[in-house]
Amino acid sequence: MPPFRIPVLLVNYFPLDKRGWIDLEVTTDVTGPLDKVRQHTVDTTQKVIAALEQGSRYHGYKDPNAQPSLQYHIVDTIEFHEAMPISKKIGWRGLPFPDYNAIMRRIGVREWVEQRGVKEIWLWGYHGSKMELWESNMSGPWGDVSNSDRDPHDLPVLSKTYTVYHYNYQRGPSEATEDHMHQIEAVLRQTDPDLFWNKFVGKPGEGRCGWAHFPPNGERDYDWRNPKKVWTDIEDWRPEGGGQKIEINSDRWNRDSLQWFIYWMQNV
Repeated sequence: MPPFRIPVLLVNYFPLDKRGWIDLEVTTDVTGPLDKVRQHTVDTTQKVIAALEQGSRYHGYKDPNAQPSLQYHIVDTIEFHEAMPISKKIGWRGLPFPDYNAIMRRIGVREWVEQRGVKEIWLWGYHGSKMELWESNMSGPWGDVSNSDRDPHDLPVLSKTYTVYHYNYQRGPSEATEDHMHQIEAVLRQTDPDLFWNKFVGKPGEGRCGWAHFPPNGERDYDWRNPKKVWTDIEDWRPEGGGQKIEINSDRWNRDSLQWFIYWMQNV
């Protein structure tokens, strides 16, 4: 079976100061020459694609013949040299969100999704101390299943579903890929929350499969480097248990968050 093709539109917001550098007054936490920051997003995008495609190779860590189930294709890139538009919506830190509706209208999202088949929009921007963001946000005729507050009005609703991922170019491929991890989790828990949270993820130290922040041996958020060994059925998971367990710790994913994400996805 050929891989499922995912057309992606890249949208970059690079606000510039008088020097032509990324404007620190806008981003509040990242600056640098435009060419350097742009190249960082190009390189990181390719690493995210590689991680997602590698992660779609079921049990690829032990089956060299496993083929990717997903194939990502960058349809086009749109770049703006200005600040992201701000909405009136306020997040938990008391900061506003970007105006995702305005951004989508600006790029003509309807044509990209309905006519050109784009399924995902990867939005390269910033976060900082002036703005919140949603790591993933979905819109479509059947609602919003995403790692957001699932506001039905914060994106244009079209005849086809699309998902917006908001990346921060101060960060790297692990943080961008984590957006996709949380989106996978959102879809799985929407489908069957008991099956996902209780039988697949399990409780910390329980020996099941874990999730983005908690590997099977995790004891706290982002515990990707924990050397503690535990027995887990992650490589032979069955809903009611009974699969063969192995003893692992963070050595299994080289104590690296991105490698943990790939390993976890390969077991999904």
